[in-house]
Amino acid sequence: MKIVPTALVLLLILTGCAVSPEYRRPPTRLPEQYAEAPPQDAQASPINPAWWKLFNDPLLDELQEKAAARNPDIHEAAARIEEADAVLRQTGAALLPAIDLGAAGKRSRSSTETAVPLPPGAPILQTDYRASLSTAFEVDFWGKLRAASAAARAQVLAARHADATVRLTLAGLVARNYLNLRALDAQLAVVRETLRSRRDSLRLTQDKLRGGVASRIDVAQAESAVAAVVAQLAELRQQRDLAQHQVALLTGTPDLQLGTGDIGDLPLPPAPPLGLPARLLEARPDIRQAEENLIALNARIGVAKAALFPAISLTGLLGGQSMELSNLFASGARIWSLGFALSLPIFDAGRLDAQVDQATAQQKQGVAAYQRAVENAFREVNDALAAARQSAAAEAALTTRREAARQVLELTEERRQAGYSAYPEVLDAQRSLNDAQLAFVQNRQARLAAAVELFRAMGGGWQ
Repeated sequence: MKIVPTALVLLLILTGCAVSPEYRRPPTRLPEQYAEAPPQDAQASPINPAWWKLFNDPLLDELQEKAAARNPDIHEAAARIEEADAVLRQTGAALLPAIDLGAAGKRSRSSTETAVPLPPGAPILQTDYRASLSTAFEVDFWGKLRAASAAARAQVLAARHADATVRLTLAGLVARNYLNLRALDAQLAVVRETLRSRRDSLRLTQDKLRGGVASRIDVAQAESAVAAVVAQLAELRQQRDLAQHQVALLTGTPDLQLGTGDIGDLPLPPAPPLGLPARLLEARPDIRQAEENLIALNARIGVAKAALFPAISLTGLLGGQSMELSNLFASGARIWSLGFALSLPIFDAGRLDAQVDQATAQQKQGVAAYQRAVENAFREVNDALAAARQSAAAEAALTTRREAARQVLELTEERRQAGYSAYPEVLDAQRSLNDAQLAFVQNRQARLAAAVELFRAMGGGWQ
């Protein structure tokens, strides 16, 4: 085994070096502009983290506050931050010497029947007391401890971004389920109106039957139409109960009861600002989390590489040792030692090299995960922009359809009362109006949900 000269070791300690690779953000193949965004002729507005306030609904604001305070996913993410902070403190402590206090007392008796007798006058019974402060310190010459600390610091930041991701996702879930609840309220109102209309038609048909101007078939059709709407009403009520239960789960309020509302009362959020550059994706916490994870993986390569080089450590001890406890701290009882140690791996059958390869492969996986997160976020923004544009374009046509269906029903009912139309024509008109009204409500829900998805995809709303 080759012995490293002391002078060379001291020179290395004084000069120092690190083997960690330098971190550089991976390049991404993203355009400067979203394909579905308006032409860029203005700078985008800054991100608004409380984007749900754009709906101007105090109840939604209250639900978001409850979710942020009570949802177990939030508590779990906060605990992960605490865990990462503790790991960082533990890793950082390795950069400083550890000092231990040791104390011991011993009473022993020596044998007089051994092959080597005790020296003349030596006591058979002996007492020994010892107290000392000791330290052991690894010199971070190759930057192993600094790399581990950098990795831990990046993991803390990643945990904080993960917490922000959970909060952003939770806010989106609360908003979408709340919009679903309000859409179901609006659909229930439509179906109740349809039920009143069909019950009126049933009574009119029964009167006509008694007057001899309607057949039993017409009455049976009217009764069937009423029963169909009653069943539709029950299904919508069940869906509303389930939606309310989901909001209760998200907000941590099992006994939550929400009154009725109308999705039409919610204002449409402002249109996306002109010019949505792709760099806004940097505001998304999941992308920032992916990058911090990559930084940590990059630093761990340095930890693995440093294990290939000599480990240099210093040791020290200061204390006292005496046969009498009262003399333990006397000047004559003082003991001390200073030490230096060097450990160099010679043969390990490739174990350390394999650890470096593992760390490098994990870093490559981190690069792929980061690029995937960026590209997925870009796709989500484009999807949300497309959904918002198409649902807005469909709303005008659905409004026309709804008003036309209402006019058809009014004219058909007038013709029936005058004796020019049969009940099946009225029933078709009622069905058309019911479908048109429900389609309008569902499209409005889709339009608002697209806005929520765009807020989430961008990491927040716009001012």
